[in-house]
Amino acid sequence: MFKVEDMQSYGKEQFEQAVASATSMQNGLQAIASAYGDYTKKSFEDTKSFVEKLSGVKSLDKALEAQTDFARSSYETFVAESQKIAGLYSDLAKTIVAKFTPAAQ
Repeated sequence: MFKVEDMQSYGKEQFEQAVASATSMQNGLQAIASAYGDYTKKSFEDTKSFVEKLSGVKSLDKALEAQTDFARSSYETFVAESQKIAGLYSDLAKTIVAKFTPAAQ
């Protein structure tokens, strides 16, 4: 026979697990959003710096050199930030899978 206390205890455990899962998922999504925001800000600042540098260039050779440097730097930053964000998505996916995978008994 079931006791009311047992049902309440079970309900409380389930609620606490749901809150913990939601909290970990929220933290993961916040980290991803923050990483995207940081990358966007850095990209904007780098582009602004490039445009300022390009506006002061007097020759075509220097303009091409500035463009090449900017393209190389932008690509390297993109790759690094993409790997960082992919890692955050991977961590979030692992957390979600762990929450829904039954524990081995």
